[in-house]
Amino acid sequence: MSKILVADDSRFQVALLTKALEEKGFEVVVAQDAMQAGMVALRTAPDAIVLDINMPGGSGIDVLERLKRSSKTQRIPVVVVSGSGDADIRQIALDLGVADFLTKPVDLDQLCRTLSSLMPVLP
Repeated sequence: MSKILVADDSRFQVALLTKALEEKGFEVVVAQDAMQAGMVALRTAPDAIVLDINMPGGSGIDVLERLKRSSKTQRIPVVVVSGSGDADIRQIALDLGVADFLTKPVDLDQLCRTLSSLMPVLP
């Protein structure tokens, strides 16, 4: 079972994403602020991360930069799910190597398809 870290400060968004991902067979771990997102990623070694941009304790961009600097997390694919339609933020995230940038309200089927495409093929 693939493990997904959902990092978002909105309890509603976390509950929505968790339910959708678990229904598709993913295991979900949660972080609700930027600092916690980095720590949970290091501790749990998720197969992918769904990351909000606007969170307390730092932005999703800060989290991305930390993840990409660490040899333990730099290869984890990240899908940004953000309410921000700011083209500059989107470009920064893409430049940092995110796998995809989806805007809220997110199409849950599209998110699940994107995450499934990022999972390693098991023998």
